[in-house]
Amino acid sequence: MTLQTIIEQAWENRELLKEQATVDAVRAVIEDLDKGKLRVAEPVGDEWQVNEWVKKAVLMYFPIQAMKTIEVGPFEFHDKIALKTNYAAQGVRVVPHAIARYGSFLSKGVIMMPSYVNIGAWVGEGTMVDTWATVGSCAQVGKNVHLSGGVGLGGVLEPVQAAPVIIEDGAFIGSRSILVEGCRIGKEAVIGAGVTITGSSKIIDVTGSEPKEYKGYVPPRAVVIPGSYTKKFPAGDFQVPCALIIGQRKESTDLKTSLNDALRENAVAV
Repeated sequence: MTLQTIIEQAWENRELLKEQATVDAVRAVIEDLDKGKLRVAEPVGDEWQVNEWVKKAVLMYFPIQAMKTIEVGPFEFHDKIALKTNYAAQGVRVVPHAIARYGSFLSKGVIMMPSYVNIGAWVGEGTMVDTWATVGSCAQVGKNVHLSGGVGLGGVLEPVQAAPVIIEDGAFIGSRSILVEGCRIGKEAVIGAGVTITGSSKIIDVTGSEPKEYKGYVPPRAVVIPGSYTKKFPAGDFQVPCALIIGQRKESTDLKTSLNDALRENAVAV
Protein backbone atom coordinates (compact mmCIF):
# COMPACT_ATOMS: atom_id res chain seq x y z
CA MET A 1 0.00 0.00 0.00
CA THR A 2 1.08 3.58 -0.58
CA LEU A 3 1.73 6.00 2.27
CA GLN A 4 -1.40 7.89 1.31
CA THR A 5 -3.56 4.74 1.51
CA ILE A 6 -2.19 3.83 4.94
CA ILE A 7 -2.76 7.36 6.24
CA GLU A 8 -6.31 7.53 4.88
CA GLN A 9 -7.21 4.18 6.44
CA ALA A 10 -5.78 5.18 9.82
CA TRP A 11 -7.68 8.47 9.68
CA GLU A 12 -10.93 6.54 9.42
CA ASN A 13 -9.91 3.92 11.99
CA ARG A 14 -7.64 5.28 14.73
CA GLU A 15 -7.15 1.78 16.14
CA LEU A 16 -4.68 1.32 13.28
CA LEU A 17 -2.35 3.77 15.05
CA LYS A 18 -1.55 0.90 17.39
CA GLU A 19 0.03 -1.01 14.50
CA GLN A 20 3.72 -0.49 13.76
CA ALA A 21 3.19 -0.25 10.01
CA THR A 22 0.86 2.71 10.51
CA VAL A 23 3.22 4.40 12.95
CA ASP A 24 6.06 3.97 10.47
CA ALA A 25 3.95 5.46 7.68
CA VAL A 26 3.01 8.53 9.73
CA ARG A 27 6.64 9.10 10.66
CA ALA A 28 7.72 8.64 7.05
CA VAL A 29 5.33 11.42 5.98
CA ILE A 30 6.70 13.79 8.63
CA GLU A 31 10.25 12.96 7.56
CA ASP A 32 9.33 13.73 3.94
CA LEU A 33 7.80 17.03 5.06
CA ASP A 34 10.97 17.85 6.95
CA LYS A 35 13.10 17.15 3.86
CA GLY A 36 10.77 18.99 1.48
CA LYS A 37 9.82 15.84 -0.43
CA LEU A 38 6.14 16.35 0.45
CA ARG A 39 4.11 19.52 0.96
CA VAL A 40 0.80 20.18 2.67
CA ALA A 41 -0.15 22.34 -0.33
CA GLU A 42 1.52 22.88 -3.68
CA PRO A 43 1.00 25.04 -6.76
CA VAL A 44 -0.77 23.44 -9.70
CA GLY A 45 -0.74 25.94 -12.54
CA ASP A 46 -2.16 29.19 -11.20
CA GLU A 47 -4.02 27.46 -8.37
CA TRP A 48 -3.04 25.60 -5.20
CA GLN A 49 -3.81 22.01 -4.31
CA VAL A 50 -4.21 21.07 -0.64
CA ASN A 51 -2.91 17.57 0.13
CA GLU A 52 -5.41 16.67 2.83
CA TRP A 53 -3.85 13.28 3.51
CA VAL A 54 -0.56 14.95 4.46
CA LYS A 55 -2.37 17.17 6.97
CA LYS A 56 -4.02 14.05 8.37
CA ALA A 57 -0.58 12.53 8.91
CA VAL A 58 0.55 15.63 10.81
CA LEU A 59 -2.51 15.43 13.06
CA MET A 60 -1.90 11.74 13.75
CA TYR A 61 1.77 12.37 14.49
CA PHE A 62 0.92 13.98 17.83
CA PRO A 63 -0.81 10.97 19.46
CA ILE A 64 1.99 8.56 18.50
CA GLN A 65 4.67 10.80 19.98
CA ALA A 66 5.63 10.76 23.67
CA MET A 67 6.45 13.88 25.63
CA LYS A 68 10.16 14.28 26.24
CA THR A 69 12.62 16.81 27.53
CA ILE A 70 14.78 18.57 24.94
CA GLU A 71 17.92 20.26 26.21
CA VAL A 72 19.73 22.87 24.11
CA GLY A 73 22.63 24.28 26.10
CA PRO A 74 21.11 25.99 29.16
CA PHE A 75 17.61 25.91 27.62
CA GLU A 76 15.05 23.20 28.26
CA PHE A 77 11.86 22.33 26.39
CA HIS A 78 9.19 19.68 27.06
CA ASP A 79 7.29 18.66 23.95
CA LYS A 80 6.31 15.88 21.56
CA ILE A 81 8.08 17.24 18.48
CA ALA A 82 11.82 17.61 18.05
CA LEU A 83 13.54 20.74 16.77
CA LYS A 84 15.06 20.90 13.31
CA THR A 85 18.79 20.31 13.14
CA ASN A 86 21.73 20.27 10.71
CA TYR A 87 21.14 23.79 9.37
CA ALA A 88 24.66 24.28 8.01
CA ALA A 89 24.31 21.33 5.64
CA GLN A 90 20.98 22.74 4.44
CA GLY A 91 22.44 26.18 3.77
CA VAL A 92 20.09 27.87 6.24
CA ARG A 93 21.09 30.72 8.56
CA VAL A 94 19.45 30.54 11.98
CA VAL A 95 20.05 33.38 14.43
CA PRO A 96 19.53 32.75 18.16
CA HIS A 97 16.73 32.41 19.33
CA ALA A 98 15.06 31.21 16.14
CA ILE A 99 13.20 27.91 16.32
CA ALA A 100 11.89 25.61 13.61
CA ARG A 101 10.09 22.40 14.48
CA TYR A 102 10.88 19.04 12.91
CA GLY A 103 8.44 18.47 10.05
CA SER A 104 8.82 21.98 8.66
CA PHE A 105 10.99 22.64 5.59
CA LEU A 106 13.47 25.48 5.09
CA SER A 107 14.99 25.84 1.64
CA LYS A 108 18.60 26.79 0.97
CA GLY A 109 19.30 30.45 1.63
CA VAL A 110 16.50 30.96 4.16
CA ILE A 111 17.41 33.35 6.97
CA MET A 112 15.64 33.00 10.30
CA MET A 113 16.08 35.89 12.68
CA PRO A 114 14.70 35.18 16.19
CA SER A 115 11.42 33.73 14.91
CA TYR A 116 9.33 30.55 14.77
CA VAL A 117 8.40 28.06 12.04
CA ASN A 118 5.86 25.36 12.91
CA ILE A 119 5.41 21.77 11.70
CA GLY A 120 4.07 21.36 8.17
CA ALA A 121 5.25 24.79 7.03
CA TRP A 122 7.30 25.20 3.83
CA VAL A 123 9.64 28.17 3.33
CA GLY A 124 11.18 28.86 -0.08
CA GLU A 125 14.72 29.67 -1.12
CA GLY A 126 16.17 33.05 -0.14
CA THR A 127 13.28 34.03 2.14
CA MET A 128 13.84 36.19 5.22
CA VAL A 129 11.84 35.34 8.34
CA ASP A 130 12.50 38.47 10.35
CA THR A 131 12.51 39.06 14.10
CA TRP A 132 9.49 37.67 15.99
CA ALA A 133 7.77 36.60 12.79
CA THR A 134 5.72 33.41 13.09
CA VAL A 135 5.14 30.92 10.28
CA GLY A 136 2.19 28.86 11.47
CA SER A 137 1.56 25.16 10.93
CA CYS A 138 1.29 24.24 7.24
CA ALA A 139 1.79 27.83 5.99
CA GLN A 140 3.38 27.94 2.53
CA VAL A 141 5.90 30.71 1.89
CA GLY A 142 7.51 31.12 -1.53
CA LYS A 143 11.04 32.05 -2.50
CA ASN A 144 12.58 35.49 -1.99
CA VAL A 145 9.79 36.55 0.35
CA HIS A 146 10.43 39.03 3.17
CA LEU A 147 8.39 38.47 6.32
CA SER A 148 9.08 41.65 8.30
CA GLY A 149 9.32 41.93 12.07
CA GLY A 150 6.38 40.57 14.01
CA VAL A 151 4.47 39.19 11.02
CA GLY A 152 2.01 36.46 11.98
CA LEU A 153 1.09 33.76 9.47
CA GLY A 154 -1.71 31.66 10.89
CA GLY A 155 -1.53 27.91 11.14
CA VAL A 156 -4.16 25.49 9.87
CA LEU A 157 -4.46 21.79 10.58
CA GLU A 158 -8.20 21.42 11.05
CA PRO A 159 -10.46 21.16 9.18
CA VAL A 160 -8.18 19.11 6.96
CA GLN A 161 -9.76 20.41 3.76
CA ALA A 162 -9.00 24.02 4.67
CA ALA A 163 -6.30 25.79 2.66
CA PRO A 164 -3.26 27.03 4.57
CA VAL A 165 -1.95 30.58 4.45
CA ILE A 166 -0.07 30.98 1.15
CA ILE A 167 2.53 33.67 0.43
CA GLU A 168 3.73 33.45 -3.16
CA ASP A 169 7.22 34.20 -4.52
CA GLY A 170 8.70 37.64 -4.10
CA ALA A 171 6.04 39.07 -1.78
CA PHE A 172 6.96 41.66 0.86
CA ILE A 173 4.94 41.41 4.08
CA GLY A 174 5.15 44.54 6.23
CA SER A 175 5.79 44.53 9.96
CA ARG A 176 3.07 43.37 12.35
CA SER A 177 0.82 42.19 9.52
CA ILE A 178 -1.49 39.30 10.38
CA LEU A 179 -2.41 36.85 7.61
CA VAL A 180 -4.66 33.97 8.68
CA GLU A 181 -7.47 31.56 7.73
CA GLY A 182 -6.07 30.40 4.42
CA CYS A 183 -5.66 33.79 2.79
CA ARG A 184 -3.42 33.94 -0.29
CA ILE A 185 -0.95 36.67 -1.16
CA GLY A 186 -0.04 36.77 -4.85
CA LYS A 187 3.44 36.93 -6.32
CA GLU A 188 5.46 40.10 -5.61
CA ALA A 189 2.62 41.77 -3.69
CA VAL A 190 3.51 44.41 -1.08
CA ILE A 191 1.55 44.23 2.19
CA GLY A 192 1.93 47.39 4.28
CA ALA A 193 2.54 47.40 8.02
CA GLY A 194 -0.35 46.39 10.23
CA VAL A 195 -2.57 44.88 7.54
CA THR A 196 -4.85 42.08 8.75
CA ILE A 197 -6.25 39.66 6.18
CA THR A 198 -8.40 36.61 6.91
CA GLY A 199 -10.01 34.17 4.54
CA SER A 200 -13.14 36.35 4.50
CA SER A 201 -11.58 39.82 4.70
CA LYS A 202 -12.65 42.42 2.19
CA ILE A 203 -9.74 43.50 0.02
CA ILE A 204 -10.82 46.49 -2.04
CA ASP A 205 -8.97 47.71 -5.12
CA VAL A 206 -9.42 51.48 -5.12
CA THR A 207 -7.12 52.26 -8.04
CA GLY A 208 -9.87 52.47 -10.66
CA SER A 209 -12.97 54.59 -11.10
CA GLU A 210 -15.01 51.95 -9.25
CA PRO A 211 -13.94 49.75 -6.31
CA LYS A 212 -13.22 46.11 -7.06
CA GLU A 213 -13.55 43.64 -4.21
CA TYR A 214 -11.61 40.46 -3.41
CA LYS A 215 -12.01 38.15 -0.43
CA GLY A 216 -8.97 36.58 1.23
CA TYR A 217 -6.88 37.02 -1.91
CA VAL A 218 -4.36 39.70 -2.88
CA PRO A 219 -3.55 39.71 -6.62
CA PRO A 220 0.08 39.63 -7.81
CA ARG A 221 2.08 42.87 -7.49
CA ALA A 222 -0.68 44.65 -5.58
CA VAL A 223 0.33 47.26 -2.99
CA VAL A 224 -1.91 46.98 0.08
CA ILE A 225 -2.51 49.17 3.14
CA PRO A 226 -4.94 48.97 6.08
CA GLY A 227 -8.35 50.52 5.48
CA SER A 228 -11.93 50.49 6.70
CA TYR A 229 -15.48 50.64 5.35
CA THR A 230 -18.83 51.56 6.87
CA LYS A 231 -21.11 48.73 7.94
CA LYS A 232 -24.62 49.00 9.31
CA PHE A 233 -25.40 47.33 12.65
CA PRO A 234 -28.58 47.44 14.77
CA ALA A 235 -26.84 50.00 16.99
CA GLY A 236 -25.79 52.20 14.09
CA ASP A 237 -23.13 52.59 11.41
CA PHE A 238 -19.57 51.68 12.35
CA GLN A 239 -16.19 51.34 10.67
CA VAL A 240 -15.00 47.77 9.98
CA PRO A 241 -11.39 46.92 9.02
CA CYS A 242 -10.51 45.96 5.46
CA ALA A 243 -7.46 46.11 3.21
CA LEU A 244 -7.05 48.56 0.35
CA ILE A 245 -5.16 47.95 -2.88
CA ILE A 246 -3.74 51.38 -3.73
CA GLY A 247 -1.27 50.59 -6.50
CA GLN A 248 0.89 48.08 -8.32
CA ARG A 249 4.57 47.26 -8.41
CA LYS A 250 6.00 48.37 -11.72
CA GLU A 251 6.88 45.75 -14.32
CA SER A 252 9.68 47.96 -15.66
CA THR A 253 11.90 47.77 -12.59
CA ASP A 254 13.50 44.99 -10.57
CA LEU A 255 11.91 43.94 -7.31
CA LYS A 256 14.07 46.02 -4.99
CA THR A 257 13.59 49.19 -6.99
CA SER A 258 9.89 48.58 -7.57
CA LEU A 259 9.37 48.02 -3.84
CA ASN A 260 11.03 51.37 -3.09
CA ASP A 261 8.90 52.98 -5.80
CA ALA A 262 5.75 51.45 -4.31
CA LEU A 263 6.55 52.86 -0.89
CA ARG A 264 7.53 56.28 -2.20
CA GLU A 265 4.70 56.73 -4.70
CA ASN A 266 1.94 55.36 -2.47
CA ALA A 267 3.30 56.45 0.93
CA VAL A 268 3.10 52.91 2.35
CA ALA A 269 4.85 52.16 5.63
CA VAL A 270 6.31 48.67 5.96
